[in-house]
Amino acid sequence: MIPAAQNSPRIARDDLHEIAEKVLWLSTSIIHHANRIRPNHTGLKVGGHQASCASMVSIMTSLWFEQLESGDRVSVKPHASPVLHAINYLLGELDEKYLTTLRSFGGLQSYPSRAKDPDPVDYSTGSVGIGATAPIWGALSRRYVETSFGGAGAGRQYSLVGDAELDEGAVWEAILDPGIAELGEIVWIVDLNRQSLDRVVPNIAAGRLEKMFDAAGWQVITVKFGRLLEDLFARPGGEALRRRIVDMPNPEYQRLLRCSPDEVRTRLPGDGPDAETITTVIADLDDAVLTESIRNLGGHDMAALRDAYSRIDDGRPTVIIAYTVKGFGLPTQGHPQNHSSLLTVDEYAALAETLGADPAEPWSRFPADSPSAALCADTARRLHREPVPVSAPPAIPVDIGRTPKGTATTQAALGRVLIDLTRDAPEAAARVVTVSPDVSSTTNLGGWVNKVGVWSSTERRDWFEDDSETIMHWRENPTGQHMELGIAETNLVGLMGELGATWSRWGQPLFPIGVMYDPFVERALEPWSYGIYAGGQSILVGTPSGVTLAAEGGAHQSIKTPSIGLEQPGCIAYEPAFAIDVEWTLLASIGRLGRPDGTSAYLRLSTRPVDQSLADVPADPAARERRRRQVVAGGYALVRRVGARVTIAAMGALMTEALAAADRLEQAGVIADVLCITSPGQLYRALQARQGHGDGDTWILDQLLPADRATPMVTVLDGHPHTLAFLATVNRVASTSLGVSNFGQVGSLDEVYEYHHIDTDSIVSAALDVTGH
Repeated sequence: MIPAAQNSPRIARDDLHEIAEKVLWLSTSIIHHANRIRPNHTGLKVGGHQASCASMVSIMTSLWFEQLESGDRVSVKPHASPVLHAINYLLGELDEKYLTTLRSFGGLQSYPSRAKDPDPVDYSTGSVGIGATAPIWGALSRRYVETSFGGAGAGRQYSLVGDAELDEGAVWEAILDPGIAELGEIVWIVDLNRQSLDRVVPNIAAGRLEKMFDAAGWQVITVKFGRLLEDLFARPGGEALRRRIVDMPNPEYQRLLRCSPDEVRTRLPGDGPDAETITTVIADLDDAVLTESIRNLGGHDMAALRDAYSRIDDGRPTVIIAYTVKGFGLPTQGHPQNHSSLLTVDEYAALAETLGADPAEPWSRFPADSPSAALCADTARRLHREPVPVSAPPAIPVDIGRTPKGTATTQAALGRVLIDLTRDAPEAAARVVTVSPDVSSTTNLGGWVNKVGVWSSTERRDWFEDDSETIMHWRENPTGQHMELGIAETNLVGLMGELGATWSRWGQPLFPIGVMYDPFVERALEPWSYGIYAGGQSILVGTPSGVTLAAEGGAHQSIKTPSIGLEQPGCIAYEPAFAIDVEWTLLASIGRLGRPDGTSAYLRLSTRPVDQSLADVPADPAARERRRRQVVAGGYALVRRVGARVTIAAMGALMTEALAAADRLEQAGVIADVLCITSPGQLYRALQARQGHGDGDTWILDQLLPADRATPMVTVLDGHPHTLAFLATVNRVASTSLGVSNFGQVGSLDEVYEYHHIDTDSIVSAALDVTGH
C-alpha cells in the first residue's frame, strides 16, 4: 500500500492517496497486459518497467494533481512512460483503447514520444540523458521566443530523472554550462532509488550529488524520509535510528525491504554501539507499522514532497533529490534485479487484492460522484491547454541574385549569406538563430554576430566596444540572434532541437543554425538525431571538414560525416563546392524549417579557398534557375563534352582536382564529363523512388545521369568513398570510388591528398583504369 498523505490545504489526503494507488495499478496493468495478456506470436519479450514506474508514482501523482499549472512542461524519465499514460487517462486525455497497446505498432510508445504517442507528451525521452536536459533548452527557447516575438508565456520546466541517468556525461555538460544558473524555472526531481539495471548501486551518495549541483549554482532540496520515519526519529533514541539508516550501505538497506518483520527486528539494529537503543525504539511497533515505516522514504510521502515543492527558489535552478524504493508497492519492491522484471500472474492478482482492484476490469475509472473523480476533473481543467495557432514561416528567397567572384571558401560563404538575408529578406532573417560552441570567430560568423548581437535574457555591457582592435563585438541583449554555449556539442544540438520545435510548442517558427567543427559532428550526432525524431527542425553546419584540414592531422580530419548525411533520417545533407551552392542549399534548407512537414539539414563546409569562376554560373536567368534547382536536388553537370568516355563525379573541396583531372585526360585523348555532387542523400532518395521504394525527385537523375551519356565512372570526395559509390548503379556502369578510408596525416594539402589517393594524379589514374587504358 502507498502511505497516505497528511492533510493538505488544497485537497484531502484520502483523495490523493486513492489516486496514487489507481495510478500504480493502471501503470502496472498497462505493462502486464502487453506482456501477459496480449497475443504474442513472436516469442520475443515485449518488455516494460513496472518497478521503475512504481518508484515514480507518488512523485508524479503529487506533481500533476497538486503542483502543475497549464504553462508548465515536464520531461518524464523514459521507463515511467506508463505512469504518464495512466495519469493522462485519469485526466481524460487518453482513450481507454490505447491502454492495451503499449509497445504495439501504432500504439503507446516504449518511451514518452511527443511525436508518436496519442496523449499529451511535453518532451520525448528515451535516449538516456537527452530527455533529462531537454527542459533546460526548452526554457532557453521559450525565453527567446518571449523576448523576440511574445506569446510563449511562462512556467516551470520539470525533469523527472532516474538516479542512474545522472551517470550520463550529457547531464553534467548541461548542468555546468554557465548560462544555466540563471534559469529559475528549471526544476529537476531525481528518483533516488539507488538501483540500476543489474544491481543495487553500492556507492550512489546523495551527499556527493548535492555538492555537485550546489557547485553549479543550483538550489538543492533533499527529501529523504517520510512522516512515519520522522516520527520514529523524534522518539527518545530516535537519532540513533536515523544515523543507522543514513550510514547503512545501499545494498544492506535494500535487503531490509525484502525481509519479514522478524528479520527486520534482527537486522535493523545492526551490531554497532547503538544496536540496543535502536531495538528499544522499534520494540513497540506492530509488524505492519514496522514494515511500512522502514520503506517510508520521502519520495513516497505526499507531505514531504509538498513541503519540498513549497521551498523552490524561482531565482535559480532547483534539484529535488527524492529518496525512493524501486518497485514501491509491488511484490518485487527492493529486489536487486527488479529493473525489467515482470509480475507473475499470481503476483499481479495479489497486487489487485491489496489495492482493491479487479484484474478482470483493469481500466475502471473512479465512480463519477466520488471525490477522486472530482479531483481528476479539477486537475484536468487546471492543466488544460488550448491548441496553439501556428504562425506560417515567412517567405524565404530561393536566390539572392549575387554571383560570387574571386576566391572564396564555402565556410566564409555561410556568414555572407546570413548577412545578405538581413538585407534582402529581413522578416526571414529575424527568425534565424545561430548557435555555436565557442567557435563563432573561427567559423566565419563574426560579421553575423556583429550585425545581430548575442542573445541574453538581460542586457550586458560590452566592455570592449570602444577597443579599436576588437573585430568581433559581443553585444548581449534580449534582441540578439546568436546564442553561444561552452565547448559541449551535446548542449549545442540539444538547444538546436528545442529552438527548432518552437513552431509546435508556442506557434512561433525559428530557423536555428548550429555551427561546429565537422570532426565533432559525430560526437553530437546521437542527441541531434534524437532531437529530429522528437520534432525539432534545425540546420547543423560542420566546418571545416575532411582531410582538407590538412594541418590539423588525423585527430581533426573528419572522414565518416558525408555518409552520416546520407543516412540520417529526417535530414537533407549538402556538401557544396562553391559559394553560390552554399547560398542556394542554405536558403532551401531554411525554407524547410518551422512547419509540420519540415526537415532538418546538415551542411558540410570547408576552409579551402576555391576559384569561384570554376562554378561557371549561367548568366541566363532561366539557365541559372535550372542550375539552382539541380544544386538543391543533389547535383549538376559542370562539364559536358562531346564524346565523353568517362564521368568524374566529385563533391565539395575536391572539385578543383576533378576539373584539373578532366583537363589532363582530355590532353591524353580521354574525354571526361564532370559532375558536381551537392547531396548524395537527395540522389539516393531519387534512385530509391525510381525503383519504387520511396519518395523523391527522380527528374534529377534524368538530368544529371541521362542513360544516353552513361560511361564508366570515377567518384571522389573528401570522405569515405562508399558515400558516392551508389551513383554507378544508376546506369549500371563500371566504376572506381576514391575517398578517405584511413586516419590522416599532418602535411600540406598536396601531400595529404596524395597520401589518401584523392589528388589529381589519382583521379587521372583511376579514370584511365576504369576505361581500360
